[in-house]
Amino acid sequence: MNTIVFDVDDTIYDQQQPFLNAVLRIFPEVKESDIHPLYIRFRFHSDETFSKVVSNEWSINYMRTYRINESLKDLGYSEPSEMQSTLFQQIYEDELDNIVMHPEVKRLLDYLKEKNIPIGIITNGPTDHQYKKVKQLNLENWVPTDNIIISQSTGYQKPDKEIFYLAAKQFKMEPDKTLYVGDSFENDVAGAYNGGWHSVWFNHRLRSLPEKEEATHLFEIQSFDTLFETITKIFK
Repeated sequence: MNTIVFDVDDTIYDQQQPFLNAVLRIFPEVKESDIHPLYIRFRFHSDETFSKVVSNEWSINYMRTYRINESLKDLGYSEPSEMQSTLFQQIYEDELDNIVMHPEVKRLLDYLKEKNIPIGIITNGPTDHQYKKVKQLNLENWVPTDNIIISQSTGYQKPDKEIFYLAAKQFKMEPDKTLYVGDSFENDVAGAYNGGWHSVWFNHRLRSLPEKEEATHLFEIQSFDTLFETITKIFK
């Protein structure tokens, strides 16, 4: 391997914390034991429906309301009011303004930069929203602007093979020598495989391998604490 590309959400930073903070403020009835399952459903509905935003079938505001409403219903809670859903999204976005890079990710990026390993980013989501995270996390200290791809600006999204083809061309990378690191099996591991890349599944949420999916990743990492050790073995 001579190149590495990262996902952003719940890979570079802990996305569950801003979600937790917003849930506790707007939906205090949610039990502590349900926070993690609720977050997993929230991510599922977000990933499943963003293509409708890209195709202009849904507005971004409708998608954001839908994903929290459906997530709560999945866990047996009553559907929130429109005002609650709107307030939740506002607070969630406010909380995202405070995100910080996980220390082990910074340690890894510093190592890769010192080794002159080319680094890229591919992230799904609305362009303005995701670029705001890029700036908040100071990712441009390690990743050149030209090596950052946000799905909405391309017309494709992970796991589409086209977004990985586009990245390889734009980043001037060789797919068979490129490693992709992300937390979502469906978007990141399967997507990288579709594009002819290698991958590491950063499964720190301890999700199960999706049914009928082949384990195409090189390694599965289950905690931030083992991220540095595993990746640096690949890029010695």
